[in-house]
Amino acid sequence: QVQLVESGGGLVQTGGSLRLTCAASGRISIINAMGWYRQAPGKQRELVATINRDGTTTNTDSVKGRFTISRDNAKNTVALQMNSLNAEDTANYYCNADFIVDVWGRIYRNYWGQGTQVTVSS
Repeated sequence: QVQLVESGGGLVQTGGSLRLTCAASGRISIINAMGWYRQAPGKQRELVATINRDGTTTNTDSVKGRFTISRDNAKNTVALQMNSLNAEDTANYYCNADFIVDVWGRIYRNYWGQGTQVTVSS
């Protein structure tokens, strides 16, 4: 069974930093693009950043210059370094993989973790 497990969320003051990590577990052969999404109360889930296997990244405009996404293909992990946090960053953050192939060739499409809460206090 493949799982995506996020960690690193918590409470931080405005201007502070947090580092989120997502680890994929299971008998995994390959993970394609990975990304971070977030959902604030009463709002739709939105894309924060994505990273392809070759390391190319995209960021939503509101986090450019503040958030950095990275991944370790050997360890099947993806991280999100978040700096200069503000109240608008408060949300539940979700890890996503657009598809995962396990060692038996099974494909898991649009796979999500359970989320980790980030709260920024003023």
